[in-house]
Formats: sequence, structure tokens, C-alpha cells
Amino acid sequence: MALRFEVLGRFNRARAAQLTLPHYVCQTPLFMPVGTQGTIKGLTTTQLEEIGCQIILGNTYHLALRPTSELIDELGGLHKFMNWPRALLTDSGGFQMVSLLHLADITEKGVTFQSPVDGKPMLLTPEESIHIQNRIGADIIMALDDVVKTTITGPRIEEAMYRTLRWIDRCIAAHKRPREQNLFGIVQGGLDPVLRDICVSGLVERNLPGYAIGGLAGGEDKDSFWRVVAQCTAALPEDKPRYVMGVGYPLDILVCSALGADMYDCVYPTRTARFGTALVPEGVLKLKHNSMAQDTRPIDPTCMCMVCKNYSRAYIHSLVTKEATGSQLLSYHNLSYMMQLSKDLHTSIVEGWFPEFVQRFLRKQFPKGDVPEWVCNAMEVAGIDISPCCGPIHISPCCGPSHQPRKPTP
Repeated sequence: MALRFEVLGRFNRARAAQLTLPHYVCQTPLFMPVGTQGTIKGLTTTQLEEIGCQIILGNTYHLALRPTSELIDELGGLHKFMNWPRALLTDSGGFQMVSLLHLADITEKGVTFQSPVDGKPMLLTPEESIHIQNRIGADIIMALDDVVKTTITGPRIEEAMYRTLRWIDRCIAAHKRPREQNLFGIVQGGLDPVLRDICVSGLVERNLPGYAIGGLAGGEDKDSFWRVVAQCTAALPEDKPRYVMGVGYPLDILVCSALGADMYDCVYPTRTARFGTALVPEGVLKLKHNSMAQDTRPIDPTCMCMVCKNYSRAYIHSLVTKEATGSQLLSYHNLSYMMQLSKDLHTSIVEGWFPEFVQRFLRKQFPKGDVPEWVCNAMEVAGIDISPCCGPIHISPCCGPSHQPRKPTP
């Protein structure tokens, strides 16, 4: 196993840890930006180091297609190819094949899909997914799982969960570099607690270096989302990292961290930047809005990133959606925001002021006290009192001190 996971601090279920990987020693909770083609759009690897990025996620499917895993291997692996000295994680490639391409057909053998190059049928098996990832050389590689959207119901969910368990054994058998790369299994089972339990138990039996919670962030309601995360984190080993896949909204990361998750990834911070939206403590700031045209303030006066130190909202407003520089500056700021959030989560847990950090975060995002009910429910399970953020205290069956909105002061 090429991984060491040491818990440095806790608050109830939340934990802050040091995750030692072959290429970097990371602090958790952590957010991983998505570098589809071995790059974060518009940013250099030097800039990513500047803002404190610890792990970049690469898309196996896209890299296998172009420039090909064989070429990456010949040129010394993805770290060298993209000039990134820190940690990398690659997904299995299966999700893109199902989500991006039509006529994907999943059987026991693997995922058959249409080649985007010539339209011919192609087959991705668990073995091939691992062989591709072995060539790419990331610190963490993901098992090929049978992905089903959480909005689907019926026997397909159970079929996919059991197939995911069968496929993990094929992935383990195919993995040729266990001393240099860490294979994570993925918990499936939709919104069914019984199926999730069976999948967790099956994966834990395999004693993998780490575990991901998959199949979420796909359109399910927030109450179902946090309950699946809470169930899985409670059942997964204390001494292994827990990765909630596809989660990138700051509020979701806060809640999942309170429930005991460690790692997250999403295109959200960079994709929303390309549409002219900045992440700020209050939520989001839409730089395309006309009110920004003459605003001389930085995006976020409390942010210490290069963009907030040097550029005004008015300047970025003049660039967004017109000049590439606009999306580059916003991507830089948004990822800086996510790295600072990760750092604050880690520090507040280690230093013992995590509940205060949660309260401060929620007060900023919900100044009227209208914290969503799902957040209140999740925080009750996490053992964090958020009543100071939720308006007048009123005992309610959902979450103890209630989140009744504060009435405006006359």
C-alpha cells in the first residue's frame, strides 16, 4: 500500500488528517480540481501550486483517447507529462463513457460504447481500466464500477451494486503497481440503505487503501444525499480516507466534512468561473451583472489571492465571457476559495473550533437565518449546534433548535 492516513484531530464525526501519497503529503479535508485533459483549463501547474492545490483529478477516458495512455507512459507518466510534482487521482473512465456517449451497454464483461473517433463499438473492462491507469501513473486510481443515477429506481440499482462488488475483484487482480498506486473501491447502492450497507461491507472486506462514495450528486434530493453520506462514512474504516465523488458546492463539502468525509472533486468551481460567477463567503457573485460595471472593490475583500489583490470587479466584468483572461482570473480565484475552505476545515478541526467555523460559514451564506432543513438535519447527526445561525430558538422535531427565519428588525 502506497498510502498513509493519520488522523490529526476530530470533532465528533468530522476529522482532519494527513494523507501521505507517493508524490505529496496532503492535509484533509481536501478538494480536488478536475483536470480533464491533464490540465485545469486556463491555469498553469505553477499557479495551482501557488494556490495550494494538493491533488488534481485526471480523466482516464479523455487521456486514453488523447494523447493515449501508451504515449503518457513512454514520456514518464502523467506527473512528468503535465509537469505536476504533487498528487494525482484518475477516475476509472467508465463514467464518461456512460455520460458522454450514446448507446453505452453495460454487461458483466464491461462497458461497450461507441468510439467517438470512428463510431465502432469499443469495450472497457475492469482489467483494461486498471491497465490504462497503471500506465498513466496517478497516486490514486479508481475501480471500474457500474454507475447508475440515483434518480433511477428498481432492480437495476441492486444489479449495479453487486456487479460493482464483482468488478472490484477483477480490478484488484489486474492492478500491477500496488506499491506505487492506491486502488480505491466505490460504494454503490443508490438511495437504498440496505444495498449501501452490503456494498460497504463487501469493499471493507477487501481491505483497500481507501474508499469512495459514488452515485451521488446526480440529481437526488439533498435530504437523501446527506443521509447516504452519513450512513457510508459511519460504516467505512476510521483509518482510511473517504472520498465523496462529484461534490463541489462549498455547502455540500462543509456538511460532508462534518459527517466524516475527507476528499471531494468537481468541475463546479472552474465551470462556473467560465460563466462569469465567483465563489464568495456569501455564496456566489455574478460578475456579468451590470451592477459590477463600475464596482472598484475586489471580488472578495477578505480573500488574499492574486486576483483579489490586483483586480477590481469592474475590470473582470469587462472581460467575462468576452476574453479568455476573464475565465482564467475567475478560475484562479474560485480554486483559491476552495483551497482556503479546505485549509479552514482542516485547521478548525485540529485546533478545536470547528463548530464556530460551521456557524460562521452558515451565518455568511444565510444571513436571514433560513438555513435549509437538510443542513439542520445533517448537523444534528454530526453533533454540531447551529441554532445561533437559525433565527429564534424553537424546538422542532426535525433538528432540535429550529431554523425558523429571523424576522427583519423594524
